[in-house]
Amino acid sequence: MAFDIPRIPLGRWIEGGLDWLTSEYSMVTRAISRVTQSGIAWLNDMLMWLPEWALLAVIAGLCWKLANLRLAIGAVAGLALIWNMGLWEPMIETLTLVVIATLVAVVIALPVGIAAALSERLYRAMMPVLDFMQTMPAFVYLIPAIPFFGIGSVSAIFATVIFSMPPAIRFTTLGIRQVPVELIEAADAYGATRGQKLFKVQLPLSLPTVMAGINQTIMLALSMVVIAAMIGADGLGSEVWRAIQRLRPGDGFEAGIAVVILAMLLDRLTQSLRKSRKR
Repeated sequence: MAFDIPRIPLGRWIEGGLDWLTSEYSMVTRAISRVTQSGIAWLNDMLMWLPEWALLAVIAGLCWKLANLRLAIGAVAGLALIWNMGLWEPMIETLTLVVIATLVAVVIALPVGIAAALSERLYRAMMPVLDFMQTMPAFVYLIPAIPFFGIGSVSAIFATVIFSMPPAIRFTTLGIRQVPVELIEAADAYGATRGQKLFKVQLPLSLPTVMAGINQTIMLALSMVVIAAMIGADGLGSEVWRAIQRLRPGDGFEAGIAVVILAMLLDRLTQSLRKSRKR
């Protein structure tokens, strides 16, 4: 005789928890939503205020300054292609979301990573949480964003921050923990305090590794804001989503090429920053 194992109502528990959080902290989520929406509108308006050629020149100059002439030429060619395809405004909207989501993710991730590096107990507790966050399908992060912030770009920022944070935490922790013990002992011998060791020895030496984590965070943020078009986020993702809905493969590939160009540009820029920090 088969025994019926009672089903654990995990889904109902999660829904109940989300309902409780949205009802109890609605004032907080509305305030966060207003501030985030204002930040998105301000940055987007500022970038759109510049003429296309002017912003293109600024980005090219930045690439030349931080990297080399080859990257500057590639940036001009790639961005000119996006402009030519009529995707300049969606590209700016995507860049705005990526920049804000990355800044928020890094501001949260760096202190958490530092704390995990300095505390063995917190490190052991954080690693399974980060494993869980990185193996969770990206689409799942869109689900809790909607009851908290509704449809739109703020929900996209929320989901993107949660999805893109783990690499920054991991690499920050890894970089600090890989600082040679001899250097820590030398700092102790000279009477350095814990704060002096952190800010004058551990963080400077771990900066290339931290920058690698920020690079990964930017790439994940870019992939997530494209997916977040499903919940109303503007930008290149909405162009891809619209092309799917209307069965226009050409438009979809054009938007996809624009995403690739933006991803390559951001990747090369952050890699250049990491290399300059090593020198």
